[in-house]
Amino acid sequence: MSDHDDFAMEPVPGLPEAPPKGEEVLWQGRPDTWALAREALGLTWVAGYFVALAVWRAWAVADGSVGSVVAVMLPYAAIGLVTCGILLVLAYAFARTTIYTLTTARVAMRIGAALTVTLNLPYTQIANASLDLKRRGTGSIALETLGETRLSYLVCWPHVRPWFLSRTQPALRCIPDAARVAQMLSEAAETRISQPVVTLKTPAMAVAAE
Repeated sequence: MSDHDDFAMEPVPGLPEAPPKGEEVLWQGRPDTWALAREALGLTWVAGYFVALAVWRAWAVADGSVGSVVAVMLPYAAIGLVTCGILLVLAYAFARTTIYTLTTARVAMRIGAALTVTLNLPYTQIANASLDLKRRGTGSIALETLGETRLSYLVCWPHVRPWFLSRTQPALRCIPDAARVAQMLSEAAETRISQPVVTLKTPAMAVAAE
């Protein structure tokens, strides 16, 4: 995968340094732009809001003629399109500057469109990993950390589990083929810790630590 020139010096894309001997990269990916725009930036809700606003104003103000309805709705439709366009550009920027990495020892997250941060989360420091799977196969895997580690919700956003503010859970947001990645994470964690610490709950489509 190609990345911005700012990351050209990375020994492995998405990692600040080469993995130590014996550690292997199992998977790398990034958010799906459309899914990120919908789920993290509220694209669907914003679009729906402007559609409802335009319809309401047309009903309340227009005199019933086609020209009047169009004249009333057009400004709201234009503002809505610009707003949705901005959200899509933001989602694209977040997606293109992000690389999620699973190795045999850890989950690494290179995130940040403006301020780049790389999170290294060893499997030994992950208590739970929950999969939120969507109908089209994309999904988010939220990681609950052990110990006293505290991560900034604002610094990590949108790569976090929504609304978990007091105990931020970093997340692999809106990734394609999320169920397969969750299974890979489960197996890698079990192998690393040498016991079945993480299992996939098929009915709930979640990965949870025992």
